[in-house]
Amino acid sequence: MSAPTPATRPAAAEVAARTEDIAFTEAGSGRGLRGWTRAHGFTPAMWFVVPGVVFMLAFFIYPLIYGVALSFQGDAGPFSAYREFFSDQFPHDSGSLHSLWVTLKLAIPGALINVAAAVPIAWRMRGAMRGKRLITALVMVPMTLGSVFVAEGMIMFLGGTGWFNRVLLDLHLIQSPLKLIGNYTAVLIAIVITGFPFAFLLMLGYVSGIDPNLDKAAAMLGARPSQRFRKVTLPLLLPGLTITFALSFVLAFAVFPSATLVGNDAGPTRVISKIAYNEYAFAHYANASATAVIMGVVQLAVLGVIFFVRSRLYRGSTAGGKG
Repeated sequence: MSAPTPATRPAAAEVAARTEDIAFTEAGSGRGLRGWTRAHGFTPAMWFVVPGVVFMLAFFIYPLIYGVALSFQGDAGPFSAYREFFSDQFPHDSGSLHSLWVTLKLAIPGALINVAAAVPIAWRMRGAMRGKRLITALVMVPMTLGSVFVAEGMIMFLGGTGWFNRVLLDLHLIQSPLKLIGNYTAVLIAIVITGFPFAFLLMLGYVSGIDPNLDKAAAMLGARPSQRFRKVTLPLLLPGLTITFALSFVLAFAVFPSATLVGNDAGPTRVISKIAYNEYAFAHYANASATAVIMGVVQLAVLGVIFFVRSRLYRGSTAGGKG
């Protein structure tokens, strides 16, 4: 028998490979689940996704569906819990609708202040500078302490008998202690203190990826600082600004310990999360679930407006990374 020519070798190898694949598939089809998964394109590596999917189903999807369904199980009908919320008729919370506006008045300014304060500091620290690690560590301190510890510190420092008022009284700068705790300003300060580290770290990571040579190139072409910011820097910062503001808003919208400890639950700082907590504490589960659903819908609506405004401001490319 003559040896196969070079022209016939690739064809013979292809036929052999196909035969082996068919034999493997047929053999795998008789191995139960393992054979079925391989026959349908599931590789062993894909099984690593299963724990994550199970976790999402058990701790996010199921509670979400259960909570939404529970909100329609009010005593007076499917939508009674929502009607009671918007008409301020909850049994133990007479200002449920007002709490929504209070929360928005806290969350939106708090997110704006955090982003506005984080951008210039992060922009200055995007390159090499002395003390960068120390400054970053100091900024992260409030994040490690938590809302309760920050609120306690604010009470000791800004309270009626706190250090700040005592110093002002000893210097005869004021006649009576300033009311800096138990009002809107105190809760807003607490939101800024606890939320600024997140905004700063997000912006620092984002601006560090912007190539500084782009600004230098625009300057060499004769662009003024205002033009460079509007035409070069701002488009590159917009995605980071949008994401940072969105996350800061979501974090501030869920404020609860600060509003209770340094605010006034009687009305001025009665936030919507406090309404949900009270209804749950009194076993009004439909009302509590309806309040949580309203919180989620409002947050999604605000986020939608944020990304819509961002798309209207700039629609071009935002690629400007280093390398």
